Amino acid sequence: MLESGIKKIRNLEFLNFKSFQIKSFQISKKMNDSNRERDLVLAPNEYAFISDQTKGNINVYVGPYKTSLANTDKPVLFDAETKQFIKCNLDESIQTFTIAPEGWYVILKNPPKDGNQPKVGTSNNLGELNIGRKVNIPGPVFFALWPGQIAKIVTGHHLRSNQYLVVRVYDETEAKKNWTKAVVKVKNAESGEDEIISTEAPDLITGKTLIIKGTNVSFYIPPTGVEVVRDEQGNYVREAVTLERLEYCILLDENGKKRYVQGPNVVFPEPTEDFVVRNGNRKFRAIELNEISGLYIKVIAPYEENGIRYEVGQELFITGKDQMIYYPRTEHAIIKYGEQEIYHAVAIPSGEGRYVLNRKTGAVTLKTGPIMFLPDPREEVIVRRVLDLRQVELWFPGNKEALEYNARLKELFQQTQQDEFILAKDADLALKGGTTKEESRKRSMTTVPSGFTGEEFNRPEQLARPRTITLYNKYEGAVTINLWTGYAVLVVSKTGTRKVIVGPQTYLLEYDENLQTVELSTGTPKTEENLLRTVYLKVLHNKISDMVKAESSDFCQVNIHLSYRVNFEGEPEKWFNVENYVKFLTDHIRSVIRNAVKKYKIMDFYANGINIIRDTVLGVAGENGKRNGRRFEENGMHIYDVEVFDIKLGDANIEKMLINAEQDVIRQNLAIANEKRKLELTEEVENVNRKISESKSQTKQQALELQKIEIKKELESKMAAIESEIKSRQRSLDAKLAEQDLLAKISSAELAVEKERQAFTLDVEKQQLEIYLAELKGEVEAVVAKASAVSPDLVAALQAFSDRALAEKVATSMAPLSILGGKSVAEVFANMLKGTVLGNTLGNVKEQLEEGGFGL
Repeated sequence: MLESGIKKIRNLEFLNFKSFQIKSFQISKKMNDSNRERDLVLAPNEYAFISDQTKGNINVYVGPYKTSLANTDKPVLFDAETKQFIKCNLDESIQTFTIAPEGWYVILKNPPKDGNQPKVGTSNNLGELNIGRKVNIPGPVFFALWPGQIAKIVTGHHLRSNQYLVVRVYDETEAKKNWTKAVVKVKNAESGEDEIISTEAPDLITGKTLIIKGTNVSFYIPPTGVEVVRDEQGNYVREAVTLERLEYCILLDENGKKRYVQGPNVVFPEPTEDFVVRNGNRKFRAIELNEISGLYIKVIAPYEENGIRYEVGQELFITGKDQMIYYPRTEHAIIKYGEQEIYHAVAIPSGEGRYVLNRKTGAVTLKTGPIMFLPDPREEVIVRRVLDLRQVELWFPGNKEALEYNARLKELFQQTQQDEFILAKDADLALKGGTTKEESRKRSMTTVPSGFTGEEFNRPEQLARPRTITLYNKYEGAVTINLWTGYAVLVVSKTGTRKVIVGPQTYLLEYDENLQTVELSTGTPKTEENLLRTVYLKVLHNKISDMVKAESSDFCQVNIHLSYRVNFEGEPEKWFNVENYVKFLTDHIRSVIRNAVKKYKIMDFYANGINIIRDTVLGVAGENGKRNGRRFEENGMHIYDVEVFDIKLGDANIEKMLINAEQDVIRQNLAIANEKRKLELTEEVENVNRKISESKSQTKQQALELQKIEIKKELESKMAAIESEIKSRQRSLDAKLAEQDLLAKISSAELAVEKERQAFTLDVEKQQLEIYLAELKGEVEAVVAKASAVSPDLVAALQAFSDRALAEKVATSMAPLSILGGKSVAEVFANMLKGTVLGNTLGNVKEQLEEGGFGL
């Protein structure tokens, strides 16, 4: 216990020491960070404003520079919007130099009086500034700002030949003094290169604006006292108007005068002029006229042209016969009725006519066709004659449609003023239940760049474009069919031609063309009791709902409420082949669904009915998860989706009974299904085994057949080899027989030669033998003589000496063998030669050795 207490005290002291070290380190770190935060370090292109809180002075520190700030020194920033100095931290106070590269310039507000900016690498006291003035300093230049100065860097103004600048004098004294210091580059006509020039100062007055054209100047930097004016979009460089042929523009001066300029030309406005803009356009197309069109013009200023004097107030009707291309001019103002500018001729076919009213005399004349009639709006107006109902009944008996049409026409005219004329277009639309006159006028008010832009008079619409009189106006023009997206109509002519028109588009029916009518079943379920007759076939995203009554395999009634999504695809000519495609589709799908439901027990179908119906109608989903849908080749229908809203059983009691009884049936069915699956598995396994055996048997048979073929080929090869060998041996034997005759002759010759050689050899050997026998005889005689001289004692001594020498040699040779048996050489050798003369000799030698004989 004492040791554990001491250990705890030591651990506590160690922890306290560590905590003291950490706190000391944190305090020293804060002090170092605080010291570093008071160090101002500026790079060569940086500067900072430091405010002395004791005196209120603001000094400029310009890099490269490093200093430690006092506690009374506070970094600040100058806010150009509020014109105030805002306190900030040291890092935020560091700013970069104002830098303008070559081709740029600096607009400096509040320049220094001595012209010197803060010096680099030191601390600068605030100098005197020209407050409220500004100067333009072209680049390249870079410098730090004094406190209170505002600098804006602007790129030099590059001008193309169709661009210009608007400059304004804001200080005429500085402008006159510095006009020659402007940077201006113009194109040298001789060398084709840019050169810098200085022009003489024009009459410069404060507020005066000048135009710098791109045709004369390609680059411009304004001098001090002159500024470039931005346009409404904030751009310095403005676009001149480039006019092509058949184009013109209008410039409006401050004094109210207009100037019309025709193309081709590049148009620069004068300093007091602005382009007339209409509907976002600054240039306009000239008006094209032909022999059957014209313009109604009012002269608003006197002028003379081609020797003809035109006075103010005179009205002109200019047609294509007089002038094919019309450019507006300052002395002309167009007269328009509504938005109508150009007057066109009206076609009067053969057998038809138009009533024409003379505005000056009031006489009405009849113009008959065929003719293209262009009425002069100064005198002629085409009018419509309205018949009362009694006249219609008399002239067109039994025509109720004509009566209704004329009644509506009369009602329409009673709503207007007595002297007002209605445009045929507006009247036709109103009579057909379309848009009203006001809606039609709003719809026709569209911007046409080629229209007239200039002076104009707007007059009431009662004397507008040429008018016509028509009792039954809908037969005057072609029948127009406006098809929306996803709809189609079948057009059938009297000649039997058929064509399908698919929206969105507008189709004009030919004279002998009609629209095919289709009948569609309605209600849920779909029946033929209330058919919908229409000429418009919806070919995209049809939604057809239906109720299908089916019966399951266990005789349970099922009611299925569903909806089909249908498109028409493929050849459009097939789409109308089925008159009532709704009935055709529902009847077919009902039969398919009933057949599918009949294959399932009620429990199986009720549990997975939606998937079964979708698989039946749309097909099984592929690997990509999509279904093919069901297509009808008869009329190109494609059911791409089906929605099942509800599946109900016919009798709720049966449903409960089936649920209880089906549980047992399900168990039995599962057991039977399991056995069937086993049977199927067994049959499949056996089928596979049989196929394997058949395959092996076929493989073996094929191998035997191949082996028989190989043996047959091998036998043929061997027979051929034997025949070849027999023939070869036959030829060899024939050659040997021929050779034997030669060999026999050669043998005979050789034998004769050998016989002679042997005879010679025998003679030589005989002589040698005789010499040898003579020598041997002499030796024998000498030996006999020697033997007679040898005594018995000498023979014994020599014999003993010979035996001893032989024993020594044998002992020397047998010495290694004695090692193997562990015996002496004499014993080994004696055993080997036991019973021989040499063995006895060795025995005697041994005895002598043991006795120490032979003097050893």
